[in-house]
Amino acid sequence: MKVFITGGAGFVGSNVANYFAIKRHEVLILDNLSASGAKLNLDWLRGNHPGLQFWEGDIRQAELLDLLLEQHPDVDVILHFAACASTPASIRNPRTDFETNALGTLNLLEAVRRRCPGTLFIFPSTHKVYGALDNVPIIEKRSRWEFRHLPRGVSEEQPLHFHSPHACSKGAADQYVRAYTRTYGLRTVILRQSSTYGLRQFGTEDHGWIAWFTIAAVLGKPVTIYGDGKQMRDILFIDDLLALLDRILEMRDEVAGKVYNVGGGKRNTLSVRELLHLLRELTGRDVEINLAQWRPGDQPVYVSDITRAEEDLQWEPRVSPRRGVSRLYEWVMDYRHLFDGATPPHQHSSQDSQERRKAR
Repeated sequence: MKVFITGGAGFVGSNVANYFAIKRHEVLILDNLSASGAKLNLDWLRGNHPGLQFWEGDIRQAELLDLLLEQHPDVDVILHFAACASTPASIRNPRTDFETNALGTLNLLEAVRRRCPGTLFIFPSTHKVYGALDNVPIIEKRSRWEFRHLPRGVSEEQPLHFHSPHACSKGAADQYVRAYTRTYGLRTVILRQSSTYGLRQFGTEDHGWIAWFTIAAVLGKPVTIYGDGKQMRDILFIDDLLALLDRILEMRDEVAGKVYNVGGGKRNTLSVRELLHLLRELTGRDVEINLAQWRPGDQPVYVSDITRAEEDLQWEPRVSPRRGVSRLYEWVMDYRHLFDGATPPHQHSSQDSQERRKAR
């Protein structure tokens, strides 16, 4: 199988590239190497998989995308992970966010339509397309906020409501993917993802909160809590996302054209305060905390209702928050030299991947 991954040196992208390369599939990746950790992840991939094909380029370059797919019209699946993934960065620079997420996705869709319209196109959208969920009642608990009336979380039937520039750009891309399925018959799957985390995630303050807090805990650096720290998310360890992608490929004919909310679901949730408590248990010391105002578009609660994915794909997350955060902490400890140079807090994307099995 031939697999083409945009953003293939990023956190998720490099994990996916490694996963399919281990399975001896032909892996092609495109990345502009602008995000935190991207060059480190690319070096890691090349060291483990010399046959991997890499192009340095940007999805804003429509001609490049068209040329690549003209050269590889037999690609079996495209996984489109290249993106600006940060809401704060989108507020600082909405044009770059739009051009990368919305226009970049349109460029890729056009190249697929022209060169390989039968290819399976998997698009990672975001839970941010559902907005701030201001109209969904929540209740305050000791260490977290929770939904009052959504025991399973937010389903795919929740109305879209684009609150921030980032939600607008990803939401526009999300809807263009759906439109190209309806209009041109492209074979697409949309994954509206919650917080994915894992090994080789070079998180920043802007994006990748679990990795960012874990790195800070290991290095003894302060972190900033925006709001009250009771913000709660369902979280998905990277291994569980890889298992889901496997199921999508196995069932591509059945799931083409569908949209799935993807996250840890109701059984795998964590608040900021609960993460800090877990990191205190792992490190034996408190993380220094600074407090700041809520950031625009931040949802006090988000939990994915993953019922559709569970039923259609016979898939469920298996890595608990405690186990997943512990594995991430151990990886950061083992490779802390990668972080001692300090991860700048205002780089607009996060890069993660999976390494412990190969490193140990």
